[in-house]
Amino acid sequence: MLSDDMSFEEMLNKSFRTLNTGDKVVGVITSVTPTEIALDLGIKHTAILKYDDVTDDPSVVLTEQFKVGDEVCVLLMKFNDAEGTVAVSKKRVDSYANWEKIEAAYNEQAVIEAKVVEAVKGGVIVFWNSVRIFIPASQTGIAKDGDISVLNGTVVRFKLIEVDSVKRRAVGSIRVILREEKKALAEKFWAEIEEGKTYTGKVKSMTNYGVFVDLGGVDGMVHITELSWLRLKHPSEVVAIGDELTVYVKEFDSEKNRISLGYKTAETNPWKIFTDTYKVDDVAKAKIVNMMPFGAFAEVIPGVDGLIHISQISNKKISKPADVLELGQEVEVKITEIDYEAQKISLSMRALIEEDEAVEEAVEEVAVEEAAEESTDAE
Repeated sequence: MLSDDMSFEEMLNKSFRTLNTGDKVVGVITSVTPTEIALDLGIKHTAILKYDDVTDDPSVVLTEQFKVGDEVCVLLMKFNDAEGTVAVSKKRVDSYANWEKIEAAYNEQAVIEAKVVEAVKGGVIVFWNSVRIFIPASQTGIAKDGDISVLNGTVVRFKLIEVDSVKRRAVGSIRVILREEKKALAEKFWAEIEEGKTYTGKVKSMTNYGVFVDLGGVDGMVHITELSWLRLKHPSEVVAIGDELTVYVKEFDSEKNRISLGYKTAETNPWKIFTDTYKVDDVAKAKIVNMMPFGAFAEVIPGVDGLIHISQISNKKISKPADVLELGQEVEVKITEIDYEAQKISLSMRALIEEDEAVEEAVEEVAVEEAAEESTDAE
């Protein structure tokens, strides 16, 4: 209490409230630097709040998070009468409240978002409400022996799987979230799947008999016979792991979690492509792919072969196709017949040879006639 008998200094000192070490008090920020904050607590001593007494989170920038005039609740730590300062801690005040939040998040199994600040041996470190949380490598969602450093600086979603308030230890798991999300996607997928439905997915793995495609949390298989209209020895002839495929559901068994997918369509059927492109009497380039005593088979387009009968290979009599042709040789052929029902094609090289000869004979006749006319004119 102030009285008229007190000196100015005594009255000034009396006007300051009395605080002790261990007291929790709210102060007003008077200055902020990158390493410390000065506070007015309403006492003679200036409160000094060092960075390490603000937070353990190295990503916090004091000059960005705190401004002059802001109020901060701190704990009085140590008075220095000679310097007129008192060391204070915000971190200790926050600690109890923050651990209450950690315990609540753990009990409620809440989804937490935080930035990864560091990859350490065996896992990564995040800070949430200034509390250090460790996420083991096995819980990051990164494959075994994968590079967990790719998570540095990224914001991750996780749940707390272990909390020890006494030891101030918290452990999180990203993998739990990924597993839950995958389960939710799978349930939605199975609820909406139907035969004939189209999906776009990525080739996840490959076997001798087909490929497995990730349709978004659920895998389906494309049998090797469904990958192409052509005969394949191995799926790698037409696809690679990571390729994106547009597939459709042929059949499925939700109880066994099995999905059979189709990839080849009527539009990609080589026979349809051929009949849309060629007709009888058209000329095409073909490659000799097989030879038999009665003729040679020539590929007009991939997946569609036609027969050049031995009598249609040359305008001269030959004993076998190899007398004129070689495997892999490209030749010009005329399409002489298309059996749409049996999907067979008849080809002829001889027809083109005879047409060329007929043209040559006609040209020669014209030349002879013109020469005769010129001779008559000269006489």
